[in-house]
Amino acid sequence: MNTITNFWNYFQQNNFVFLLLNEIPKGELKTHFDKLIEMLHQYNQDLDIIIKNKTKGGELIITANGNPYLFKEVELLVHHAPVVERWKITAFLQPETNLIKYENGTDKPLDYYGITLRISEMYFIPLENPNRPTDLGIKVLLKNYIVYENNPRLREAVYVHIEHLIGEKAFANDLFFIEIDQLKNEDLEDNCVLELYNLKFFIDSIEYD
Repeated sequence: MNTITNFWNYFQQNNFVFLLLNEIPKGELKTHFDKLIEMLHQYNQDLDIIIKNKTKGGELIITANGNPYLFKEVELLVHHAPVVERWKITAFLQPETNLIKYENGTDKPLDYYGITLRISEMYFIPLENPNRPTDLGIKVLLKNYIVYENNPRLREAVYVHIEHLIGEKAFANDLFFIEIDQLKNEDLEDNCVLELYNLKFFIDSIEYD
């Protein structure tokens, strides 16, 4: 419990630094962020944090990076979180709820180690495993797959995008295998593909069938 208490005490005492990200010198900000990560890793070295600044406050997300074996560790840490004014403390990446930018194609490209992908330009085809018919898999189709197919980080980049889109728990619990391939014109013409931004809706519709 000491490592949990130490983490939250540090965050509580220095929360204003993370709230004012754009107003704090980068060097000072990095020092505080590195210290917060260090204290988190004293509790569990495989957890991570994401900080989102919003108009009226901030959100601190504790993430297991999609590892279901660490979910209980995340839940325990967040369970002991103090109430910090102007902060929302969240366990796990949550599903993206604002899909309008993807529907309109106005979403910004996401860059991951030099791999640039836009969710509005990503599609998927549901896949089944004949030996385990309840295990859902998907084939993710990218417009620029041929550009990145030999990049060792491509799979990791796609995983990160899907995790942010459908939420950490759904990514870990509902998808059993993922393939990646090139999007072809005939795929769109045959209407055999679905927009990736509708993946969470698709998963939920299967669960409630």
